[in-house]
Amino acid sequence: MLYLYALVPSSEVEVEPVPTMKGFDGEHDIYALDIDGITAIVCGLPDEEYSESVLQNKIENDMEWLQDKAFHHHETVLMMSKRYTIIPLKFCTIYKHEDSLKEKVGNHLSSLKDAFKDLEGKEEWNVKIFCDDKRLKETISHPSITEKWEEIKQLPKGRQFFEKKKMEQLENKVIENEKNRMCEEFHERLKSYATEGTVKKNWGKDVTGRADQMAWNSVYFLPKEGVDRFVDEIKQSESKWKEAGWTFEATGPWPPYHFSSFS
Repeated sequence: MLYLYALVPSSEVEVEPVPTMKGFDGEHDIYALDIDGITAIVCGLPDEEYSESVLQNKIENDMEWLQDKAFHHHETVLMMSKRYTIIPLKFCTIYKHEDSLKEKVGNHLSSLKDAFKDLEGKEEWNVKIFCDDKRLKETISHPSITEKWEEIKQLPKGRQFFEKKKMEQLENKVIENEKNRMCEEFHERLKSYATEGTVKKNWGKDVTGRADQMAWNSVYFLPKEGVDRFVDEIKQSESKWKEAGWTFEATGPWPPYHFSSFS
């Protein structure tokens, strides 16, 4: 069995060899496998311990094992991305043996070499935007809300309770629309610095562990020379929007998980 971490141009590995380190099972070393100018960064695995059924069972039932191995995969790919132009592979990408991997890579040599040209000199960055809805609500003066509150004040006391409930729903809708509008406009500004930009699914509070809501989650593929201006744009926007309850979180560079593929 063979665990595949990433593909890199062999010319870069010739200049800076793959460092010596233990692989996925903690026993076999990671090594470089050249395939006609494309280097696969791999490590060997014992067949009986890493069969498809064993791995499936581990992933579904052994959270401690999964966290440990996922961390190893992420740290290894991240370290390689700092040394080489890479196409990172997903967690638990395994081939039966070297020949099957060589055949797969050999069938895609031309497209892989084109992909490396596109990846060279670029970085992947992630931007998450969080919003304190209560603070944002205090800053928004929407004509439909103001008008409706005035109407409610004129109603009999008995009807005001139900109308106020409707108002809460209206206000929540206005807040969500405003958040989406602002995030979409900001996303378009950030895309002007990038060659590509993609919107991802927002994470819930149970994942982020934060009190405020994630309002936006996106990734960008940036020429390295444009990264400083990209980060400055985010810092300036955060300073401008902070009082209204907005928080920005930019992280990178990351391996190009969203802007490269090999399947």
